Amino acid sequence: MFDPTAFDNMKVVIEGAFYDFDLSGEIIITDRNDIINMAKMSRSFDLSFQLPAGSVTAKIEMESKLVNLAAELLPNSLPEKLAGSYVKLQFFLELLDTSADFQAIETIFLDIWGEKRKITQSIEYNPLDKPRKIKNTITLDFERIIGEEQMDDLIEMADFMVTTMEKLQAFVTPENRG
Repeated sequence: MFDPTAFDNMKVVIEGAFYDFDLSGEIIITDRNDIINMAKMSRSFDLSFQLPAGSVTAKIEMESKLVNLAAELLPNSLPEKLAGSYVKLQFFLELLDTSADFQAIETIFLDIWGEKRKITQSIEYNPLDKPRKIKNTITLDFERIIGEEQMDDLIEMADFMVTTMEKLQAFVTPENRG
């Protein structure tokens, strides 16, 4: 038996929070990956989900690199603040081409997540489509390592992700667009 790392403990908490939402019927988990990269000695985990009757999907990604593991296992050789994982959130939706939508989406994220997070939107579209449908990927990056001491924040993050998806779904639903 081995002593679980911060990555392992955080992954279990994240999975538990989202599977509770799945069991209650609030979301549907659509994909899950748990990857160990032996060449780089890194771990990554991601979980994708959507609302039961929605088109918006979301993904939470967590990654721990060799330096993060080393900081945890060899605390005297590396700063303890490096122990933990990087967490990135992504939301995927499709909408018609209007630049006003991007600002409205930004406002939704700022209202829920605050201004301290890095929020980026990237779009993909076929220029020959009429009307032009845009696939928008909104990424929320915390730009820092999340450690075990923020375990409660991970559970709260799951709640915020579901709330964000509900707001985005209401935004892209045609009858709500007027």
